[in-house]
Amino acid sequence: MSNQFFMLGAVAYDPKVVTIWEGFKAFFRQRDFAFDYVLYSNYEQQVEAHLAGQVHVAWNSPLAWIRAERAAKARGRRAEAIVMRDSDQNLTSVIVVKADSPIHTLADLRGKRVGVGAIDSPQATLIPLSHLRGQGLTPQQDFAVVRHDVLGGKHGDHIGGERDAARALLTGAVDAACMIDANHLLFINEGTLPAGSTQILAQTALYDHCNFTVFNDAPSEPTQRFRELLLAMSYDDPQVRPLLDLEGLKAWKPGRTEFYRPLDIAVTEMSFYDEAGNIAVADYQY
Repeated sequence: MSNQFFMLGAVAYDPKVVTIWEGFKAFFRQRDFAFDYVLYSNYEQQVEAHLAGQVHVAWNSPLAWIRAERAAKARGRRAEAIVMRDSDQNLTSVIVVKADSPIHTLADLRGKRVGVGAIDSPQATLIPLSHLRGQGLTPQQDFAVVRHDVLGGKHGDHIGGERDAARALLTGAVDAACMIDANHLLFINEGTLPAGSTQILAQTALYDHCNFTVFNDAPSEPTQRFRELLLAMSYDDPQVRPLLDLEGLKAWKPGRTEFYRPLDIAVTEMSFYDEAGNIAVADYQY
């Protein structure tokens, strides 16, 4: 890897990703910070590339963070979440049913069909199913799990699986559907879920989403400069605002990791990754 540029790895889950990182590249270059990026088709390849030293920093999904942290620890290294969006913090997922559903409590899900997103979606699969386990309901034993696998390896960033689960709820193909609370509102606003057609049956504990991840052997000075430039971005800056809008935030925040605990528990329960960060789950295509 060239030492000339501070290299970022990001996943191309949507065409707008190119626009976003080209914009950030221009922003950094104007501030005499040599920055470039590499796009990957999935987070699994991105984590492996990061571990191999092909990039200095990775824009990781929460699930990619769990894998990177576990894999680094197994190799005697340390992962650090240096920056995240304000919109990455204090999120929650919901389990919704039709407004006229006879399902009124989680116990009523016994023997029913629960629609989830893709197998690797933290917000629409892993965390909600872990929440149900915590309430005494074992997936595929007490209730059927109906997956909607869309674009494996994107870790649910492409919300097609969530949207498909919502549609399945409307058609009666499932009795309940799991999704992040913001997407529940989005699906109502866009008409996927007509207003008043659903009600929230349960809500998960708070958790965090994406972060910029580095390993402890990343070059310290450019890493610190990258972090400082991000945290100094202002939504009031007319050059910056379109980039922040595309990336879905108002302000960058210092990274934190304590709110990844619910996902870490879910990953262990599902045996998605082992303790060394190796992919352990079956039937995962990316």
